[in-house]
Amino acid sequence: MYEPIRSASVHTPADGADFPHRSREEELDIQLAGHLAALLAVTDELGLGAAGDRIAAQVARLRGAPPARHAGLTDAAPVELHRRAHALAGRALLVAASRADTTVAILAAMRMDAHTAALAGPAPAGQLVGAH
Repeated sequence: MYEPIRSASVHTPADGADFPHRSREEELDIQLAGHLAALLAVTDELGLGAAGDRIAAQVARLRGAPPARHAGLTDAAPVELHRRAHALAGRALLVAASRADTTVAILAAMRMDAHTAALAGPAPAGQLVGAH
């Protein structure tokens, strides 16, 4: 009733493939360095030099070379830049947590907090930020 399959399945892995394979850790390093480099560009555009230096140090550690610092401006509003930076820091935090990189996870969490505070604006006198 059914005819047997005569050719190899497309789902069968090739034997002795001649292309390089990266480990999961290498892939996560590449992904994390990319998220941090994007965060660095937004951080530099916001003019946050000290934070940018800390991010650049981690990108250099992951890539083995110092990153190119942001050269151009996007003319985006500061509020939009803080939102973008918050999202990028969140992505970096997720990847850092999955590869157990505590240093980058702490840095990303601190950047998320800083951008959240920048988006919230100054708190009225006598009121705690985030208190309801």
